[in-house]
Amino acid sequence: MHSATLEPLHILILMPLRDDWDSAAELVRRIDSAVTSRSAGTALSILLVDDASIQRCRPAHFAFPFRAVAGISVLRLRRNLGHQRAIAVGLAQVSQQPNFDAVLVMDADGEDTPEGVVQLIDVFVQNGCSKAVFAERSRRSESAVFKIFYFIYKVVHRALTGIAVRVGNFSILPAAYLSTLSVVSELWNHYAAAVFRSRLPYTLTPIARGTRISGKSSMNFIALVAHGLSAISVFADVIGVRLLLISLVGSLLTAFGIALVIGIRLFTPYAIPGWATYASGTLVIILIQLITIASSFTFFMLFSRNNLGFVPARDFSYFVAEITTVYSNG
Repeated sequence: MHSATLEPLHILILMPLRDDWDSAAELVRRIDSAVTSRSAGTALSILLVDDASIQRCRPAHFAFPFRAVAGISVLRLRRNLGHQRAIAVGLAQVSQQPNFDAVLVMDADGEDTPEGVVQLIDVFVQNGCSKAVFAERSRRSESAVFKIFYFIYKVVHRALTGIAVRVGNFSILPAAYLSTLSVVSELWNHYAAAVFRSRLPYTLTPIARGTRISGKSSMNFIALVAHGLSAISVFADVIGVRLLLISLVGSLLTAFGIALVIGIRLFTPYAIPGWATYASGTLVIILIQLITIASSFTFFMLFSRNNLGFVPARDFSYFVAEITTVYSNG
Protein backbone atom coordinates (compact mmCIF):
# COMPACT_ATOMS: atom_id res chain seq x y z
CA MET A 1 0.00 0.00 0.00
CA HIS A 2 1.23 3.46 -0.92
CA SER A 3 2.49 5.43 2.05
CA ALA A 4 0.82 8.78 2.71
CA THR A 5 4.27 10.33 3.05
CA LEU A 6 5.71 9.08 -0.23
CA GLU A 7 5.75 11.09 -3.45
CA PRO A 8 4.93 11.06 -6.22
CA LEU A 9 1.39 9.83 -5.83
CA HIS A 10 0.24 8.43 -9.16
CA ILE A 11 -3.52 8.73 -9.68
CA LEU A 12 -5.56 7.51 -12.64
CA ILE A 13 -8.68 9.60 -13.28
CA LEU A 14 -11.49 7.67 -14.97
CA MET A 15 -14.21 9.69 -16.73
CA PRO A 16 -17.14 8.18 -18.66
CA LEU A 17 -18.53 10.46 -21.37
CA ARG A 18 -20.54 10.57 -24.56
CA ASP A 19 -20.03 13.39 -27.09
CA ASP A 20 -18.81 15.77 -24.38
CA TRP A 21 -15.24 16.27 -25.57
CA ASP A 22 -15.09 20.05 -25.18
CA SER A 23 -16.21 19.87 -21.55
CA ALA A 24 -13.83 17.01 -20.84
CA ALA A 25 -10.88 18.88 -22.37
CA GLU A 26 -11.58 22.02 -20.36
CA LEU A 27 -12.11 20.00 -17.18
CA VAL A 28 -8.78 18.19 -17.62
CA ARG A 29 -7.04 21.55 -18.03
CA ARG A 30 -8.63 22.82 -14.81
CA ILE A 31 -7.74 19.63 -12.93
CA ASP A 32 -4.15 19.87 -14.13
CA SER A 33 -3.93 23.44 -12.83
CA ALA A 34 -5.61 22.64 -9.49
CA VAL A 35 -3.51 19.54 -8.78
CA THR A 36 -0.27 21.27 -9.83
CA SER A 37 -1.01 24.08 -7.38
CA ARG A 38 -1.62 21.54 -4.60
CA SER A 39 1.42 19.32 -5.08
CA ALA A 40 4.04 19.20 -7.80
CA GLY A 41 4.66 15.55 -6.92
CA THR A 42 1.21 14.25 -7.84
CA ALA A 43 1.16 12.59 -11.26
CA LEU A 44 -2.11 12.08 -13.13
CA SER A 45 -3.17 9.76 -15.92
CA ILE A 46 -6.57 10.26 -17.56
CA LEU A 47 -8.73 7.47 -18.98
CA LEU A 48 -11.76 8.72 -20.89
CA VAL A 49 -14.33 5.95 -21.37
CA ASP A 50 -16.01 6.84 -24.65
CA ASP A 51 -19.55 5.48 -24.34
CA ALA A 52 -19.94 5.02 -28.13
CA SER A 53 -19.90 8.73 -28.94
CA ILE A 54 -21.09 9.85 -32.35
CA GLN A 55 -18.19 12.31 -32.56
CA ARG A 56 -14.74 10.80 -32.20
CA CYS A 57 -12.09 12.26 -29.93
CA ARG A 58 -9.29 14.17 -31.67
CA PRO A 59 -5.83 14.78 -30.16
CA ALA A 60 -6.41 18.49 -30.87
CA HIS A 61 -8.93 18.48 -28.02
CA PHE A 62 -6.05 17.92 -25.59
CA ALA A 63 -3.26 19.90 -27.24
CA PHE A 64 -2.24 21.67 -24.05
CA PRO A 65 1.05 21.92 -22.09
CA PHE A 66 -0.05 19.87 -19.08
CA ARG A 67 2.14 19.70 -16.00
CA ALA A 68 0.54 17.16 -13.68
CA VAL A 69 -1.14 15.09 -16.42
CA ALA A 70 1.30 12.53 -17.77
CA GLY A 71 -0.98 10.95 -20.35
CA ILE A 72 -4.54 10.81 -21.67
CA SER A 73 -6.09 7.70 -23.21
CA VAL A 74 -9.50 7.00 -24.68
CA LEU A 75 -11.20 3.64 -24.21
CA ARG A 76 -13.91 3.40 -26.85
CA LEU A 77 -16.89 1.09 -26.23
CA ARG A 78 -18.53 -0.93 -29.00
CA ARG A 79 -22.01 0.24 -27.95
CA ASN A 80 -23.64 2.75 -25.66
CA LEU A 81 -23.92 1.26 -22.16
CA GLY A 82 -24.73 4.24 -19.95
CA HIS A 83 -22.31 5.86 -17.53
CA GLN A 84 -22.58 3.23 -14.76
CA ARG A 85 -21.65 0.36 -17.04
CA ALA A 86 -19.04 2.49 -18.77
CA ILE A 87 -17.43 2.94 -15.34
CA ALA A 88 -17.59 -0.83 -14.77
CA VAL A 89 -15.82 -1.56 -18.06
CA GLY A 90 -13.22 1.14 -17.36
CA LEU A 91 -12.45 -0.20 -13.89
CA ALA A 92 -12.22 -3.76 -15.18
CA GLN A 93 -9.82 -2.61 -17.90
CA VAL A 94 -7.45 -0.75 -15.58
CA SER A 95 -7.56 -3.59 -13.03
CA GLN A 96 -5.58 -5.72 -15.49
CA GLN A 97 -2.42 -3.64 -14.92
CA PRO A 98 -2.88 -1.29 -11.94
CA ASN A 99 0.39 0.66 -12.30
CA PHE A 100 -0.90 3.53 -10.17
CA ASP A 101 -1.70 4.17 -6.51
CA ALA A 102 -5.37 5.10 -6.82
CA VAL A 103 -8.18 5.55 -9.31
CA LEU A 104 -10.41 8.62 -9.12
CA VAL A 105 -13.85 8.29 -10.71
CA MET A 106 -15.69 11.42 -11.82
CA ASP A 107 -18.03 12.81 -14.47
CA ALA A 108 -16.57 14.72 -17.42
CA ASP A 109 -19.10 17.55 -17.62
CA GLY A 110 -17.76 19.77 -14.82
CA GLU A 111 -20.32 18.99 -12.12
CA ASP A 112 -17.51 17.13 -10.35
CA THR A 113 -15.09 20.00 -9.77
CA PRO A 114 -11.27 20.29 -9.88
CA GLU A 115 -11.40 21.65 -6.34
CA GLY A 116 -13.27 18.50 -5.38
CA VAL A 117 -10.54 16.41 -6.97
CA VAL A 118 -7.94 18.11 -4.79
CA GLN A 119 -10.10 17.61 -1.70
CA LEU A 120 -10.59 13.91 -2.44
CA ILE A 121 -6.84 13.45 -2.88
CA ASP A 122 -6.12 15.28 0.39
CA VAL A 123 -8.60 13.18 2.37
CA PHE A 124 -7.31 10.03 0.67
CA VAL A 125 -3.74 10.85 1.78
CA GLN A 126 -4.91 11.78 5.29
CA ASN A 127 -6.42 8.28 5.58
CA GLY A 128 -3.11 6.67 4.70
CA CYS A 129 -4.13 5.93 1.09
CA SER A 130 -5.92 2.85 2.42
CA LYS A 131 -9.62 3.83 2.24
CA ALA A 132 -11.98 4.80 -0.52
CA VAL A 133 -13.20 8.38 -0.24
CA PHE A 134 -16.61 9.38 -1.63
CA ALA A 135 -17.87 12.91 -2.12
CA GLU A 136 -20.92 13.52 0.04
CA ARG A 137 -23.02 16.15 -1.67
CA SER A 138 -23.28 19.17 0.64
CA ARG A 139 -25.16 21.29 -1.91
CA ARG A 140 -27.08 20.48 -5.09
CA SER A 141 -27.72 22.83 -8.01
CA GLU A 142 -30.67 21.03 -9.61
CA SER A 143 -34.23 22.27 -9.96
CA ALA A 144 -36.84 22.06 -7.21
CA VAL A 145 -38.71 19.29 -9.08
CA PHE A 146 -35.56 17.19 -9.29
CA LYS A 147 -34.87 17.71 -5.58
CA ILE A 148 -38.40 16.55 -4.69
CA PHE A 149 -38.12 13.34 -6.70
CA TYR A 150 -34.59 12.80 -5.43
CA PHE A 151 -35.87 13.07 -1.85
CA ILE A 152 -38.60 10.50 -2.62
CA TYR A 153 -35.95 8.21 -4.12
CA LYS A 154 -33.78 8.51 -1.00
CA VAL A 155 -36.73 7.62 1.23
CA VAL A 156 -37.62 4.58 -0.88
CA HIS A 157 -33.98 3.48 -1.07
CA ARG A 158 -33.57 3.76 2.71
CA ALA A 159 -36.82 1.87 3.36
CA LEU A 160 -35.95 -0.99 1.00
CA THR A 161 -32.21 -1.38 1.62
CA GLY A 162 -31.58 0.22 5.02
CA ILE A 163 -28.80 2.33 3.47
CA ALA A 164 -28.99 6.11 3.09
CA VAL A 165 -28.21 7.65 -0.32
CA ARG A 166 -25.55 10.31 0.12
CA VAL A 167 -23.02 9.85 -2.67
CA GLY A 168 -22.62 9.57 -6.44
CA ASN A 169 -19.74 8.48 -8.67
CA PHE A 170 -17.27 11.13 -7.49
CA SER A 171 -14.71 9.19 -5.45
CA ILE A 172 -11.15 7.92 -5.16
CA LEU A 173 -10.21 4.28 -4.55
CA PRO A 174 -6.94 2.58 -3.62
CA ALA A 175 -5.64 0.57 -6.58
CA ALA A 176 -5.76 -2.54 -4.36
CA TYR A 177 -9.58 -2.34 -4.39
CA LEU A 178 -9.75 -3.06 -8.12
CA SER A 179 -9.02 -6.77 -7.75
CA THR A 180 -12.15 -7.07 -5.59
CA LEU A 181 -14.43 -4.74 -7.53
CA SER A 182 -13.58 -6.33 -10.87
CA VAL A 183 -15.29 -9.55 -9.74
CA VAL A 184 -18.29 -7.90 -8.07
CA SER A 185 -21.24 -8.55 -10.37
CA GLU A 186 -23.19 -5.62 -8.93
CA LEU A 187 -20.62 -3.22 -10.41
CA TRP A 188 -22.39 -3.71 -13.74
CA ASN A 189 -25.48 -1.96 -12.36
CA HIS A 190 -24.17 0.73 -10.03
CA TYR A 191 -20.62 1.69 -9.12
CA ALA A 192 -21.08 3.32 -5.68
CA ALA A 193 -23.59 0.72 -4.50
CA ALA A 194 -21.20 -2.05 -5.55
CA VAL A 195 -18.42 -0.52 -3.43
CA PHE A 196 -20.72 -0.39 -0.42
CA ARG A 197 -21.98 -3.91 -1.10
CA SER A 198 -18.44 -5.27 -1.29
CA ARG A 199 -17.84 -3.98 2.29
CA LEU A 200 -14.57 -2.31 1.38
CA PRO A 201 -13.53 0.41 3.87
CA TYR A 202 -14.59 3.90 2.86
CA THR A 203 -15.16 7.36 4.24
CA LEU A 204 -17.13 10.42 3.15
CA THR A 205 -16.17 14.05 2.72
CA PRO A 206 -18.65 16.88 1.95
CA ILE A 207 -18.10 18.42 -1.51
CA ALA A 208 -20.46 20.85 -3.23
CA ARG A 209 -21.61 19.96 -6.72
CA GLY A 210 -20.49 22.22 -9.57
CA THR A 211 -22.21 23.24 -12.79
CA ARG A 212 -21.77 21.92 -16.32
CA ILE A 213 -18.99 23.51 -18.33
CA SER A 214 -20.97 23.47 -21.57
CA GLY A 215 -23.99 21.88 -23.21
CA LYS A 216 -27.02 20.28 -21.60
CA SER A 217 -27.33 17.09 -19.64
CA SER A 218 -28.64 14.08 -21.55
CA MET A 219 -30.07 12.69 -18.30
CA ASN A 220 -33.89 12.82 -18.52
CA PHE A 221 -36.53 11.70 -16.04
CA ILE A 222 -36.70 8.16 -17.45
CA ALA A 223 -32.92 7.81 -17.25
CA LEU A 224 -32.94 9.08 -13.65
CA VAL A 225 -35.57 6.50 -12.66
CA ALA A 226 -33.57 3.75 -14.36
CA HIS A 227 -30.44 4.95 -12.56
CA GLY A 228 -32.23 4.80 -9.20
CA LEU A 229 -33.58 1.31 -9.89
CA SER A 230 -30.08 0.16 -10.85
CA ALA A 231 -28.78 1.33 -7.49
CA ILE A 232 -31.59 -0.43 -5.64
CA SER A 233 -31.12 -3.64 -7.66
CA VAL A 234 -27.63 -4.09 -6.19
CA PHE A 235 -29.32 -4.92 -2.88
CA ALA A 236 -31.93 -7.21 -4.46
CA ASP A 237 -31.43 -10.02 -1.95
CA VAL A 238 -31.76 -7.64 1.02
CA ILE A 239 -34.91 -6.16 -0.49
CA GLY A 240 -36.21 -9.67 -1.24
CA VAL A 241 -35.77 -10.77 2.38
CA ARG A 242 -37.46 -7.61 3.71
CA LEU A 243 -40.43 -7.96 1.35
CA LEU A 244 -40.64 -11.70 2.07
CA LEU A 245 -40.89 -11.01 5.80
CA ILE A 246 -43.50 -8.32 5.19
CA SER A 247 -45.50 -10.75 3.02
CA LEU A 248 -45.32 -13.47 5.69
CA VAL A 249 -46.42 -11.07 8.43
CA GLY A 250 -49.25 -9.89 6.19
CA SER A 251 -50.26 -13.50 5.54
CA LEU A 252 -50.39 -14.25 9.26
CA LEU A 253 -52.48 -11.15 9.95
CA THR A 254 -54.83 -12.03 7.09
CA ALA A 255 -55.20 -15.62 8.33
CA PHE A 256 -55.95 -14.25 11.79
CA GLY A 257 -58.56 -11.95 10.24
CA ILE A 258 -60.24 -14.88 8.49
CA ALA A 259 -60.35 -16.86 11.72
CA LEU A 260 -61.80 -13.83 13.53
CA VAL A 261 -64.55 -13.39 10.92
CA ILE A 262 -65.47 -17.06 11.15
CA GLY A 263 -65.48 -16.88 14.95
CA ILE A 264 -67.77 -13.84 14.96
CA ARG A 265 -70.09 -15.52 12.46
CA LEU A 266 -70.36 -18.84 14.34
CA PHE A 267 -70.05 -17.91 17.96
CA THR A 268 -71.46 -14.40 18.38
CA PRO A 269 -74.75 -12.68 17.57
CA TYR A 270 -72.99 -9.67 15.98
CA ALA A 271 -72.57 -10.94 12.42
CA ILE A 272 -74.50 -9.03 9.72
CA PRO A 273 -76.16 -11.31 7.14
CA GLY A 274 -73.82 -11.77 4.20
CA TRP A 275 -71.01 -9.86 5.90
CA ALA A 276 -68.98 -12.92 6.87
CA THR A 277 -69.03 -14.27 3.30
CA TYR A 278 -67.78 -11.04 1.73
CA ALA A 279 -65.24 -10.36 4.46
CA SER A 280 -63.77 -13.85 4.51
CA GLY A 281 -63.75 -14.01 0.69
CA THR A 282 -61.85 -10.73 0.45
CA LEU A 283 -59.36 -11.84 3.08
CA VAL A 284 -58.82 -15.18 1.32
CA ILE A 285 -58.00 -13.34 -1.92
CA ILE A 286 -55.52 -11.12 -0.06
CA LEU A 287 -54.01 -14.19 1.63
CA ILE A 288 -53.52 -15.96 -1.71
CA GLN A 289 -51.85 -12.87 -3.16
CA LEU A 290 -49.50 -12.51 -0.20
CA ILE A 291 -48.55 -16.20 -0.34
CA THR A 292 -47.88 -15.84 -4.08
CA ILE A 293 -45.70 -12.78 -3.46
CA ALA A 294 -43.78 -14.54 -0.69
CA SER A 295 -43.23 -17.60 -2.91
CA SER A 296 -42.05 -15.41 -5.79
CA PHE A 297 -39.50 -13.62 -3.61
CA THR A 298 -38.27 -16.97 -2.25
CA PHE A 299 -37.67 -18.40 -5.72
CA PHE A 300 -36.12 -15.13 -6.89
CA MET A 301 -33.59 -15.11 -4.05
CA LEU A 302 -32.71 -18.78 -4.61
CA PHE A 303 -32.22 -18.13 -8.32
CA SER A 304 -30.12 -14.99 -7.79
CA ARG A 305 -27.80 -16.76 -5.34
CA ASN A 306 -27.12 -19.51 -7.88
CA ASN A 307 -26.70 -17.14 -10.83
CA LEU A 308 -23.22 -15.65 -11.18
CA GLY A 309 -24.32 -13.06 -13.74
CA PHE A 310 -21.99 -10.51 -15.31
CA VAL A 311 -18.42 -10.55 -13.98
CA PRO A 312 -16.60 -7.37 -15.07
CA ALA A 313 -13.10 -8.91 -15.04
CA ARG A 314 -14.29 -11.77 -17.23
CA ASP A 315 -16.77 -10.08 -19.55
CA PHE A 316 -15.65 -6.46 -20.00
CA SER A 317 -13.52 -7.16 -23.09
CA TYR A 318 -16.65 -7.91 -25.17
CA PHE A 319 -17.49 -4.19 -25.03
CA VAL A 320 -14.04 -2.69 -25.67
CA ALA A 321 -13.55 -1.54 -29.25
CA GLU A 322 -10.13 0.09 -28.91
CA ILE A 323 -7.83 2.06 -26.63
CA THR A 324 -5.93 5.03 -28.07
CA THR A 325 -3.51 7.55 -26.60
CA VAL A 326 -4.39 11.16 -27.38
CA TYR A 327 -1.75 12.84 -25.22
CA SER A 328 1.59 11.89 -23.71
CA ASN A 329 4.19 14.13 -22.17
CA GLY A 330 7.02 11.80 -22.99
